[in-house]
Amino acid sequence: MTTTAAPTPATTPSQLMFADLANELRTTRRLLERVPADKADWKPHAKSMSLGRLAAHLAELPAFAMAILKTDQLDFAKGEYVPVPFETTEQVLGVFDERAAQMQAVVDGADWDALAKSWTLRSGDHVLLQGPKGTLLRSLGLSHIAHHRGQLAVYLRLLDVPVPSIYGPSADEQ
Repeated sequence: MTTTAAPTPATTPSQLMFADLANELRTTRRLLERVPADKADWKPHAKSMSLGRLAAHLAELPAFAMAILKTDQLDFAKGEYVPVPFETTEQVLGVFDERAAQMQAVVDGADWDALAKSWTLRSGDHVLLQGPKGTLLRSLGLSHIAHHRGQLAVYLRLLDVPVPSIYGPSADEQ
C-alpha cells in the first residue's frame, strides 16, 4: 500500500495545485494576440459567441477566479457583472494582462485554509453551485479558461489564422 505525505508547510497551494498557472496564462495570451480585430463580429454558428465577445470573455475570466478567492459568493441576480466589450485586440490584451497578473498574485498568496473555505455561485435564492474554493478555483478558474481558449483556437483555425502551440506543436508551428 502506497501512502502520500501531507503537504509540508513549505509547500504552498500555488506550488502544488497551480504550478501550471503561469504557463496557462501565457498560452492564453498568445491566442488572444492573434485575434483579428476586423473579424470581431464573426461567428462560426448562429448560436455561438462572436469572436470579439469570446476574446473579451477569455480576457476577463481571471477576474472570476479572483472572485472565488476574495469573496464568499457571487450572486448573478444582483446584476453587477458588466461584460468587457471588445474594442481592439490591444485593449483586450490590456484587460487580460492586468487581470492575469492579479489572478497570479491572489493564487500565489492563497493558503490552505483559504482554499478549504466554501464558496457559492448563486442567482438570488437559487444556488448554482457550492464547494471548496480550491476546487472551484481549479474548475471555474483555470479549466474554464482552458475551455474557452480551446474554442478560440477553433475560431482562429476556421478563420485561417495561425494557431500557436498550446500543449505541443500546432499544425502552424511545426
